[in-house]
Amino acid sequence: MDGAAKEEQNLDNVFQINITLPHHPYATQVMVSTQEQVQDLRQSVVDLPGTFQYTCFHLEYDGVRVHDFAELSEIKGLAAGSTMKLLEDPYTEKEARMHMIRVREIIGAAGDRFDMVHGISAGLSLHDNISPWNDSETGALSQENGDSKSSGTQNPLAGYQFDTPASIRTFLPPIQEPLPKTVKSLGASTWNPPPPYLRQKGHLLYLQLTTNEGEQYQITSHVSGFFVNKSSNNKFDPFPRIAPKNAAAHSLFTLIGNLSPSFNTSFGALLDANNKRDPLANYQLTSAIPSSPWLVDASALSLSAHQPDLTRSQETYLMSGIDNTETLRDWNEEIQSTRELPKESVQERVFRERLMSKISAEFNEAAARGAVMVARGEVAPLNPTESADAQIFVYNNIFYSFGADGVGTFTSEGGDEAARVAVGKDVSGVKAVNQLDISGLSTPGTMIVDYLGKRLVAQSIVPGIFKPREPEEHQVDYGGVEGREVVAHNDTFVPVFSKVSTALKVKKHPVWDKEGTKHVLEGSVETKGLLGTDGRKYILDLYRLTPLDIQWLEEYWSDVGPADKPKDRNYPHRMTVLRPELVETYWRLKMGEYVKENIERQKTPTENGDDSKMHKPTTSTAGNESEQEQVHGASAKTLGRDDSSAEQEGIDTIKFSLAFNPDVFCGQTPRTDEEKEEWASDESNVRALCGYLHEKALPEIMQDLKEGEVGFPMDGQSLSRIMHKRGINIRYLGKFASLADEHGSRLRALKALATQEMIARAFKHLANRYMKGLPAPFGQSCLAHLLNCLLGAGLNSTPEAQLDEDVQYLYKDSNYSFAQATAATMKADIEKEVQLRYRFTLEEDWISNIKHVQLLREISLKLGLQLVAKDYQFFPAAEVAKEESGPVVNGDAAHPFVNGHTSGHANGTNGKKKRKNGDNSLPVSTNGSQSMKRPETFAPDDIANLVPVIKDACAKSSLAEEALEAGRISIMQNNKELGQELLLESLSLHEQIYGVLHPEVARVYHQLAMLYYQLDEKAAAVELAHKAVVISERTLGVDSTETILSYLNLGLFEHGNGNTNAALSCMRHALELWKLIYGLKHPDSITTINNAAVMLQSLKFYHESRLWFETSLAICEELSGRVSVNTATLSFQLAQALALDHDPKGAVQRMRDAYSIFRAKLGPEDRNTKEADTWLEQLTQNAVSIARHAKDLQARRLRKVLLSPKVTLGTRPQPQVGQSPADLINGRDSRNTIAFDPRSIDELMKYIEGGAETLKKPASKKRTTPRRRA
Repeated sequence: MDGAAKEEQNLDNVFQINITLPHHPYATQVMVSTQEQVQDLRQSVVDLPGTFQYTCFHLEYDGVRVHDFAELSEIKGLAAGSTMKLLEDPYTEKEARMHMIRVREIIGAAGDRFDMVHGISAGLSLHDNISPWNDSETGALSQENGDSKSSGTQNPLAGYQFDTPASIRTFLPPIQEPLPKTVKSLGASTWNPPPPYLRQKGHLLYLQLTTNEGEQYQITSHVSGFFVNKSSNNKFDPFPRIAPKNAAAHSLFTLIGNLSPSFNTSFGALLDANNKRDPLANYQLTSAIPSSPWLVDASALSLSAHQPDLTRSQETYLMSGIDNTETLRDWNEEIQSTRELPKESVQERVFRERLMSKISAEFNEAAARGAVMVARGEVAPLNPTESADAQIFVYNNIFYSFGADGVGTFTSEGGDEAARVAVGKDVSGVKAVNQLDISGLSTPGTMIVDYLGKRLVAQSIVPGIFKPREPEEHQVDYGGVEGREVVAHNDTFVPVFSKVSTALKVKKHPVWDKEGTKHVLEGSVETKGLLGTDGRKYILDLYRLTPLDIQWLEEYWSDVGPADKPKDRNYPHRMTVLRPELVETYWRLKMGEYVKENIERQKTPTENGDDSKMHKPTTSTAGNESEQEQVHGASAKTLGRDDSSAEQEGIDTIKFSLAFNPDVFCGQTPRTDEEKEEWASDESNVRALCGYLHEKALPEIMQDLKEGEVGFPMDGQSLSRIMHKRGINIRYLGKFASLADEHGSRLRALKALATQEMIARAFKHLANRYMKGLPAPFGQSCLAHLLNCLLGAGLNSTPEAQLDEDVQYLYKDSNYSFAQATAATMKADIEKEVQLRYRFTLEEDWISNIKHVQLLREISLKLGLQLVAKDYQFFPAAEVAKEESGPVVNGDAAHPFVNGHTSGHANGTNGKKKRKNGDNSLPVSTNGSQSMKRPETFAPDDIANLVPVIKDACAKSSLAEEALEAGRISIMQNNKELGQELLLESLSLHEQIYGVLHPEVARVYHQLAMLYYQLDEKAAAVELAHKAVVISERTLGVDSTETILSYLNLGLFEHGNGNTNAALSCMRHALELWKLIYGLKHPDSITTINNAAVMLQSLKFYHESRLWFETSLAICEELSGRVSVNTATLSFQLAQALALDHDPKGAVQRMRDAYSIFRAKLGPEDRNTKEADTWLEQLTQNAVSIARHAKDLQARRLRKVLLSPKVTLGTRPQPQVGQSPADLINGRDSRNTIAFDPRSIDELMKYIEGGAETLKKPASKKRTTPRRRA
């Protein structure tokens, strides 16, 4: 497609239309797409700066009103330049309320909202404070004009210290000026609601406005608009004022502008202040729950930060109406009816998936809010006479139950421990089935919430689930009714269940009830089918979609009672199911073997085509591959290659099938010999799968991490993610740590990370145990005391729990056993938990080797803690001074921060007595300066908030993922134009379906930025990377690993686009975050430090660049050893940097080191060895020449030797955790290439001999475009 045709096609899809307005400015223009609906156009009008006063209106085209849900492509005659007309509509009470809320938000009068689900500073973004992003011209000029130091350019990395702990200020935004106030207050009047006789006249609401001038106005909201009435605080007269004091307008925004002379000026100042920030940092999150930082500024907790706002308490009424009926929704009906929408055309799929994403987000937020209320005891149970764990609740049409074994269902499986795991696996199973999107099969809206030590399951109410059935009828229609004792069967469920089983590799198999009757089921006996009273087929209890890890159970589980279990076989539960990613990977492996075997058989025919070595087929079709890809996230390219090669060779892959029986090793007893034989075969398959996990999956990931084949994990979340991606369960963390210990120094960091994760998870289980039956007011005291026992033991080994005895007296029956915990018992309990859950024995001195801040972060994220950002003191002051003067331990964060935000001491005062004398601040910690009490690291007041930890079952958009994958494949096939079109289409689909502020959109921005960078579209890559950073910060967290990687790659792209100063600011911020979440000397930081060194070279900061190269080499030598190819590569680069820094002797030594290693590791004939030899010869000659002819350097002429390095010395994209370089750059793997300086030796020597003025690089060799270095 040529450029003109492409441009014409884009014009057909996206064009500009005119909209006439009833008031100033009377017209505006809007860019629209034919794929959009009229409601999207309405939203664009509402969001435009000149038209956001309109909320209640409709649009007309050619004198005909257009329906809000009509596609723009369906409006006849609508094209570029067409004109639509905006007409104001009469208000209803609901629209008047929504209009007022909208105006309050626009003019900055809404104030702060406090939500139990959204934490303090939720949705925080630091992006705008990192660097002045618009100095690209300055950065480019500094690269063009020579030495940045002489031109006065500031080095953003100046003063950076590699061996000091990170500053907590990295987490905190700078103190900002308050936004301009446009009005003093705007809210609902005390005269609400209108009496019936006035409602008949069109009165909807009564408002009260106080302008900046101090004037107070009573306003009537009428069906025709808003007008100033005659009422006062004491007199009710809601009719219009008489002239000249009368004022009226259709929009409340316009009316305020007419009443307040300063309003328009102050509102303009407010817009200017907001426009200084990235728009994405200001938008309200509607399609995802914002991330809540684990550290919050102490100023947010100040009493003076809480401003009076009468309307804040009225928002429930304004949003939901007088009877609160507008928020009561039938969640299940909404979810199921949305899934049943047509999905034949692309437009139908977009509309359907968009609506599904919206409803899922709204359900998640409502469910989380209700779960918090249930956990705090604010919702009455439906069965108050039952035990606490067995109680069930209904709130806002959502059903809640506890993730505990309240009715004895899991008694033989491990009780409460098994139940807790089961509900987590159930959510994962629901998500997998939702991703399959099978017509005719329904799943209830499902999520789990962890809060205050309790796990709650929230589900939409399935119609008929509470309805009593006839005595002869079962409560469910398919699957196990009461465990394995009674099994129900209904043929109508077989077709839809078989689709699930086929996609998830679940074998159709027999089970037997207590009477010995055989039932053939499509899924596990635990998976149930329920025919709702709405006629839909629901699938429930999806926690056993994969088989049990029998190898683990046989080694660590015993079926005897808890008291009789041997110490080496006392694992807490039997719910050790394998991960679906493992099943998928193993299936693909066997599929590849099947294809290869058949290809070989066709090439070399055998006497008999016996396939007895392969597993017997059950059910599998090639048509389910896309669904399987969506469920398990495995590589489509791998299977695609298998299928294509199979098709080319004429092999029928449909004949291959491998499926697993999830009910083996679960107490089923086959009756006949044939059944026993089949059952033995199923057990053999599962054992083979477990063997693959131990013999292949675990060693492979260890080898990949050791060789640097994949991105190295930074924290517990990224470690869990990489394990899950490879199909490895978290219970193998102990095995992970043990294997890492066997693989030498490079994986020392992995062992430390795995150990830290085990300790954090063990602490989480202990804290949940203590908090489970604890009243909510004691949550702070409990957590502070437990943290003191673990992290504060170095400061005070005998901390005391702070309990308010007056409040404790009110809860006499509660369990306060946490107060008896000590540092010694905590250490013993954690060692026991780690041994119990992960089969790993902690070292004797593990408590002295922990990284305090990093472990505190892991614990906070797992428990939902928000702590005050301050300098927590983990050791006595004398010890801290001694540590600071001594050497820094690798990655050790044991000593406290020295650059934190809050001054003052670590511990708090006793919380029993309240402060008097009108003190407006929180109690200031005194470390016992006013009392004889020993200091403690954490006080209850340090725990600012507790937010729910949520796990949902939302599926990804298959349509958007398909477009993204198609774009990737097109680019890999060198079809750039088609690939770019598909990538843009995927981006548009992601934004339409998810909304802009969503984690999936952040990830697609990140991926597209990387792809555009590889296509040399640097400006586009930078723009996308900025968006990825902001959205990642707001939805994933300012310190999440994905955010850090987004910052690192943003720096790479900014450098490539000529803005190196901003790039270095990104690098510095990312490295500071890296220190906070991991510590010092992370293996992947070598790449980042190298990138920064290259950037410093481009700014002519040669000495500083040399220092960064030296740091990179030192870390590499420590992790990979002094004799490794990686070390040789960095030595080569350092030699070049030393030459540029006028250190010829050091350059020769480093180049000699590189040459020796290359020769020993790669051989004398390797290109890298030869290149190092050539450089060594020239550098040696130059060093000797300088020594002999120090006064005649300018006259020296060296023999010109031109080299053509394989890869130019440049910056390297940072891979995602667990991502291989092959996945990083369009499927190409260039790990074995080495990055050298692109300049010839002659050019480099000229510079060394004659200084910067003699080095004139041709324009074609400018290093403003970073390329990949391995």
